[in-house]
Amino acid sequence: MHNFKNYKDIVYRVIGAAMNVHTEMGNGLLEPLYQEALNVELIDRGIFNEREKEVKCYYKKHLLEKTYKMDLLIGDIIVELKSVKELLPEHRAQLFNYMRLTKKTIGLLINFGKSSLQGERYGFIEETNECVLLDKNMDFIGLD
Repeated sequence: MHNFKNYKDIVYRVIGAAMNVHTEMGNGLLEPLYQEALNVELIDRGIFNEREKEVKCYYKKHLLEKTYKMDLLIGDIIVELKSVKELLPEHRAQLFNYMRLTKKTIGLLINFGKSSLQGERYGFIEETNECVLLDKNMDFIGLD
């Protein structure tokens, strides 16, 4: 089946870094500040990541001029950051689109907008083009 559990350690480390950023900076600041701070925190922890990684898009095999920019990319893990009161379906849809376009295995949706850090884990199943909700042990919970 799918080896989402192979990502448990790195996901744990990324969420730990986000928790540290949240503790240091508090909640409710602008998303770009959290993105930059998390980038620094990840590097300090020896976790290479790419900020604002561009995703090329195609229509009928034609490369489009418009692109998406993912907040952070760590190998096969997309990290989408928010600073909002509540995570909404459109926030999840944005992450799922990135996962489907790039075929990356894991997506993390992290919200700095509340007094407690909020995080959701998702896995991508390429065969069915579905994103599935994962628990903290990286076990399957449900479909998008």
